[in-house]
Amino acid sequence: MTRYQTQLDTFATLCERQGNTWKSIDPEFANRMNLQNRFKTGLDIAKYTAKIMREDMAAYDLDSAQYTQSLGCWHGFVAQQMLMAVKRHRKTTKRAYVYLSGWMVAALRSEFGPLPDQSMHEKTSVPALIEEIYTFLKQADARELDHLYKELDLARATGGDVDAVLAKIDNFETHVVPIIADIDAGFGNEEATYLLAKKMIEAGACAIQIENQVSDAKQCGHQAGKVTVPHEDFLAKINAVRYAFLELGVEDGVIVARTDSLGASLTQKVPVSRRPGDLASQYTAFLDTTPITNIADLEEGDMAIKLNGELCKPVRLDNGLYQFREGTEKDRVVLDCVTSLQAGADLLWIETEKPNVKQIAELVNRVREQVPNAKLVYNNSPSFNWTLKFREQVYSDWKAAGKDLSAYPNPATDAKALMAKEMDGTELAAAADELVQQFQRDGAREAGIFHHLITLPTYHTAALSTDILSEGYFGDLGMLAYVRDVQRQEIRREQASVKHQDLAGSNIGDTHKEYFSGENALKAGGEANTMNQF
Repeated sequence: MTRYQTQLDTFATLCERQGNTWKSIDPEFANRMNLQNRFKTGLDIAKYTAKIMREDMAAYDLDSAQYTQSLGCWHGFVAQQMLMAVKRHRKTTKRAYVYLSGWMVAALRSEFGPLPDQSMHEKTSVPALIEEIYTFLKQADARELDHLYKELDLARATGGDVDAVLAKIDNFETHVVPIIADIDAGFGNEEATYLLAKKMIEAGACAIQIENQVSDAKQCGHQAGKVTVPHEDFLAKINAVRYAFLELGVEDGVIVARTDSLGASLTQKVPVSRRPGDLASQYTAFLDTTPITNIADLEEGDMAIKLNGELCKPVRLDNGLYQFREGTEKDRVVLDCVTSLQAGADLLWIETEKPNVKQIAELVNRVREQVPNAKLVYNNSPSFNWTLKFREQVYSDWKAAGKDLSAYPNPATDAKALMAKEMDGTELAAAADELVQQFQRDGAREAGIFHHLITLPTYHTAALSTDILSEGYFGDLGMLAYVRDVQRQEIRREQASVKHQDLAGSNIGDTHKEYFSGENALKAGGEANTMNQF
């Protein structure tokens, strides 16, 4: 017996027990609505998707080709369209996630209006977006199942293959996939982090990404002025997130620990060392200091500390922040990663200044010397000029190999020329594009990258597509700009969005009206509906 039929029998028994009071309730309709809403709460989603992530992480450990991917989404509709496209083209949503970017929440979802990525937006907007995304993903399930139910009714009415349709329903693959959600630096102290993490998990997040910056001085990972916190402060927030998962019964919850130390040169706090070699002393040892040979050398308000048996003065800026020694960046990254994993984080995020597999691999391999199964979530950031950086990389590799480069501009002196449109058809540009295409595969194989994401892609696609449409529509093309470049493309690509009424839920609504009102239902569909043109 199919799963559909088994559950139908359960509803039939329930309705039968209620007698005449439920005589207008059709068990099959109840069954269909129940299947369309498989996930009743955000915690159901978090538990389901956390298990998926754990299985994917185990699969990656066995085969690095099994890496996962996501795109950053700033609206539920964007996430829905992404997963519908993935399912339509790949026939499965396996290893496809959603990334929720704090940058895009700040830029696009704050009631203050567009904001920079500095944790100034409302913290409640993050769990609200998680809930919105899953609302849209569940609606994608409901729409697709509604179509299958109509296919089932038609098969029954015309003598079609009912079993084949029932198999489609029973084997239906949900659009609900894991979300990796950005909690920035925790939006406050560890208690604030715990409270927000709970809201995010209750909304459906199975994976929470947290960074080691000072929460009240947080900066975008690809901007200057980043200030890190001592390990004890960061590990307390990792603990806070784990406790939030456990309190809510999401035992498989995933914590992504992000280090910004590669691009951070400042700290706000000098931690107290309680014994030689502890984390506080290791963190303090990275400070930029000047030796003190005479106590009289100290100015009013100066601070002195003892490092390696010698008295010294940390370099402190006018704003009171302390500076790290130049050249300690990689060592700090490695220490951050190792301590985070040893304290219960599951995945790492190393924010880099360029997409270079060798650089990433160097750092991850050092971490793996102490934690062999260390895995990375990597930001394939739009902040990188991918075209320029990979053309520079090919130029450098060819130069080292002794290849003739006289036909190409030297990036050291004329990087702008390397980006010129005239370069697009060259051998160097083709080699660079091939490296870009292989970047995720290479990174997964050589640099321990389990998950590749693009933080802000849909910010840029919305800007680009709107710019292209506006240029043509308000220019000479007029309506052709929309018809040729939008609607016709939707039709050719068989996108559900061309039937926007159906995608928005009109047909589901008509189905429900039939359930509720029978022949008296006033429906929006029918011959007069212009969606029939498609």
